[in-house]
Amino acid sequence: MRITYFGVRGSCPTSSDQQRRYGGNTSCVLVEVDGEPPLILDMGTGLRALGHHLNVPLVAAGRPLRANALLTHLHYDHVLGTPFFPPMRDPGALLEIYGPAQVPGSLQETMAGMVKPPFFPVHMADFRGELRYHDLGPDDGFALGGIAVTVRTIPHIGNTLGFRIEADGVSVAFLPDHQAPLDRTTVAEAVLDLCHEVDLLIHDSQYTEDEFVELFDWGHSTPAYAVHVATRAGARRLDMFHHDPGHTDRQIDSMVRAARKIAQSVGKVEVTAAKEGTTVELRGA
Repeated sequence: MRITYFGVRGSCPTSSDQQRRYGGNTSCVLVEVDGEPPLILDMGTGLRALGHHLNVPLVAAGRPLRANALLTHLHYDHVLGTPFFPPMRDPGALLEIYGPAQVPGSLQETMAGMVKPPFFPVHMADFRGELRYHDLGPDDGFALGGIAVTVRTIPHIGNTLGFRIEADGVSVAFLPDHQAPLDRTTVAEAVLDLCHEVDLLIHDSQYTEDEFVELFDWGHSTPAYAVHVATRAGARRLDMFHHDPGHTDRQIDSMVRAARKIAQSVGKVEVTAAKEGTTVELRGA
């Protein structure tokens, strides 16, 4: 299994010389499993670059895209790349989107309402390719070919899902937005279900400890809490994710160093920070 980061930033995209190394696009991750269609995690602004990446072999082979996407929730930073996804310009392209059920209405109706005039110059239905939607409940589980997907509702603002993806003897948990509790100690059972002994945990680590004190109810976590979740769940590797748009590369470096010190004192979890354009290779035993 290969995990490639195309967007790792949270809240809104950003760009500056001080944020070049980690990247400024919002939540979007590509999961590749041999013999299976591409699996996309979230559809933030990183989806545009991901689409160009996928298009290279497709154009060379003269084939339209066939892919699946798992959508955690509908905040702008997780869906804003949708109308800019290049493969959807091609007739015959198909993207199956699995995301949280909406009340009222459906996932399809809600997404269509976000991509239409006056907010965007065309309607979602004007895409040449097809977007096919699947509403998910809080405890769903399903298979995408040889990829097993476990779904749980996790603490955040609004209906938010976390995912566990398993294939070829390895596992990944994806929790890009996760509200840490005030005590920063308890961990929801649903979160532990998703993260139990995963090879890679991609987890919200947006705020420093000082920022969390002020923004404790804004829906996010600290690196220390992400380490705590990883340790409680027995995860092997933690990739800090959903970097704050105000944080520079140096600030994220500092947060990683602090998280590693905590991890070394309480367990064996490997800690790093997700960087746009990097790939993680996971291999089964």
